[in-house]
Amino acid sequence: MGFSAKTTYGLLALMELADVAGSGERLQVSEIAARQAIPERYLEQMMTSLRRSGILRSIRGARGGYQLAKAADQILLSEVILCLEGEPNTVDPSSGSPERQVINALADELRRQRTTRLAATTLADLQHDRDARLQAQAMYFI
Repeated sequence: MGFSAKTTYGLLALMELADVAGSGERLQVSEIAARQAIPERYLEQMMTSLRRSGILRSIRGARGGYQLAKAADQILLSEVILCLEGEPNTVDPSSGSPERQVINALADELRRQRTTRLAATTLADLQHDRDARLQAQAMYFI
């Protein structure tokens, strides 16, 4: 129950943008793609979806690029995943054989727990976790 490549790439791109958000800097798709080893055309499609959903804003022109449309602590992972992946598939837990009902009920419960967790996690939370890991690595090598 990990993330799809599309979601992983989208989150990586958003973290890049969150890193420069305080300075007002804009990043172009080519910069993000190169930094995170993401196929550029694929990333462009995701960025367009994220812009349409109000997570990003784009600025045209020679010094243009993308910026977060709101602060990283206001961007919920659940909204990013909904934008990139769409609504999750649901199965009626009461349909099929008793064995299928048990399996479907478990899948439904896991989907609900995942949704709850993602709705409680922000882009800023990912940044904090990353920074803590970087700090731990830096201390290890000293």
